Amino acid sequence: MEQFQIETAQNISISQNTAHLGDRMLAYLIDSFVILAYTILIIWLLFAMDVDFEDMWALYLLFGLPAFLYYVLLETFMDGKTIGKALMHIRVVKLDGSKPGFSSYFIRWILRIVDVVLTSGGLAVLTILIRGNGQRIGDIAAGTTVISEKKRVGLRDTLLRDLPEDYVPQYPQVTIFEDREMQTIKELYDQARRNGDHQIILTLSERIKKVTEITTEAKPFDFVDTIIKDYSYYTQQI
Repeated sequence: MEQFQIETAQNISISQNTAHLGDRMLAYLIDSFVILAYTILIIWLLFAMDVDFEDMWALYLLFGLPAFLYYVLLETFMDGKTIGKALMHIRVVKLDGSKPGFSSYFIRWILRIVDVVLTSGGLAVLTILIRGNGQRIGDIAAGTTVISEKKRVGLRDTLLRDLPEDYVPQYPQVTIFEDREMQTIKELYDQARRNGDHQIILTLSERIKKVTEITTEAKPFDFVDTIIKDYSYYTQQI
């Protein structure tokens, strides 16, 4: 799993984890099963209706549209997810941190014919492995990638941070916070970082500066991260 940096319009740098290739392949298999199940159901219903062959063909083309447009429709209306992606906790995002629009999802869908359908996914896998950033050909053309939203449990999910022995705190003002307040800040920060929600981090930064009366030119992402580390440092000294 690789990480890449997103630099937003608010000058916030966000680290994102690209989706594991195995998760993407499992999501693809799940989506393929959903499409197949829907197609079989439509065919069964058409035969059960006992309509003429000409009418059956026309109805199949009509009712088969959702299966044909499955990826572009679901990614558009499910915020970059399909059923498979949702179950695997992965999502399509823009490399610049903005939310993909319909045109981005449409480009990915059209080029799926080249790097997934015609090559049975071989070209997509090869491109992802060589290119990095989790991009297949459709992603490169659309300026998107697929990230993992899985929550990783570890030391950073507790209040205290693992700091180097020579760590030097920058903001002694953080001691005005109580444990529960800092825990809330950390939870909001970690969740916003995982989800790429830059506005929450910007709001946290401004709120902390107002409460602590800290003046700094540090980027919001770096500032909030340092605040959490400094609080952890002073807490461990008690």
